[in-house]
Amino acid sequence: MADAPTGKVTFVGAGPGAADLLTFRAARAIAEADVVIWAASLVQAEVLEHAREDAEILDSAAMPLEEVVAVYRRAHTEGLRVARIHSGDPALWGGTQEQLDRCAQIGIDTEVVPGVSSFSAVAALAQRELTIPEVAQSVVLTRLGGGKTPMPPGEEVREFARHGTTMAIFLSAARSGQLVRELLEGGYPTDTPVLVAYQVTWPEELVVRCTVGTLEETVKEHRLWKHTLFLVGPALDAHGTRSHLYHPGHFHGYRKADPEARRALREQRAKS
Repeated sequence: MADAPTGKVTFVGAGPGAADLLTFRAARAIAEADVVIWAASLVQAEVLEHAREDAEILDSAAMPLEEVVAVYRRAHTEGLRVARIHSGDPALWGGTQEQLDRCAQIGIDTEVVPGVSSFSAVAALAQRELTIPEVAQSVVLTRLGGGKTPMPPGEEVREFARHGTTMAIFLSAARSGQLVRELLEGGYPTDTPVLVAYQVTWPEELVVRCTVGTLEETVKEHRLWKHTLFLVGPALDAHGTRSHLYHPGHFHGYRKADPEARRALREQRAKS
């Protein structure tokens, strides 16, 4: 009979950078780990303060996938707990799925701890809600095509831009001219607001407001080519209509609607 699976690999979302944006669960996973694998260029060193003094610390920047998987194999054999720290949220451009698949092949237990995505951090810093009633009710998370990883058909920025809603565009600063062209081809007016965010929550963070028309020159002025996120769309400077969620005429399982406010809300809906 084969030995029962031992050890565990926990994929930890470290958030956009600042150590105090770790979740409690993320901090606990790091504190309990025998081995911590982290990307020094993408995660602030303060997150390692949660690690035990005797924990083995490995920088993934110099490790190909095969070396990382070898650590997982050793963890399975020796019954070790591994905290694999990824920047942002592991569900987005983290390279986690290929590691999860290999862990399944090895037979080692896994867990994924979500993290704060950089697009959420930028919106929080700018104090903007990305879904404004009657302006934008969707957020498209994407990246520019033409890089190392090709985009599937229909997922080009110009195609998503046709929706005219809020877009969070990752991994695209090095080709800002192409980004502007695709945004314009998709239908965004040149005066559409844009937030250009570099290394948000890091000491060197930079957030600049511009428009689609001035995006390229803004990127070049600040010499940005990596660790940069773009938020694009009319919601970034719009106010829209009042949300129904906290309207006195709106009811749900925990709150009754005021009859007069409910009647006014129905009349408002009928006119729109």
